[in-house]
Amino acid sequence: MSDESSAGRLALLRATITVVARGGLRALTYRAVAAEAGVSHGLVRHHFGTRDQLIADALDYAVEASLRASSMFDDVTDAAGFAVGIDTLAQRDGDVQAFQYELLLESRRRPELRPVVARYYDAYRAANAAALHRIGVQDDALIDAIWFALDGLVFRQVVLAEDASAVLERIRTLVRDAVTATPHA
Repeated sequence: MSDESSAGRLALLRATITVVARGGLRALTYRAVAAEAGVSHGLVRHHFGTRDQLIADALDYAVEASLRASSMFDDVTDAAGFAVGIDTLAQRDGDVQAFQYELLLESRRRPELRPVVARYYDAYRAANAAALHRIGVQDDALIDAIWFALDGLVFRQVVLAEDASAVLERIRTLVRDAVTATPHA
């Protein structure tokens, strides 16, 4: 794929995220994506073929972009650094987060989207687990509970944009306690 073609595809993925974040999946048409990206609607079909492929590729891109944009799981060395930036993720990247949650809800109505959504959850859970394992948390049930809490926190931030610092500090305390409780070899 040429650089120009790759850049055009990326612009269409970003446009898809914007269209869905602002108008839901009902607003997602080739014409709406093309208008948002400033290209002809035939280009959307050319790059993705089907609407479902466009949705799947946009979700994959959104997950990658979200994980890349956030340091919440990267190079975490202690409990204090865990999930740094998650409290402002919705402010920095609200359309990406809203797009993802729109697809999660839509997968309830459209089972064909469930494999795409499963990849979404797997990617975030794996990043969360890897970060917690690096700092010494071994309790898989706690790791899952923390992931569910963070996922709910981001959803709440997308909807209400409230201060989450106290919740994050409590999560970090749980992480710190789990590391302290882990026997060291």
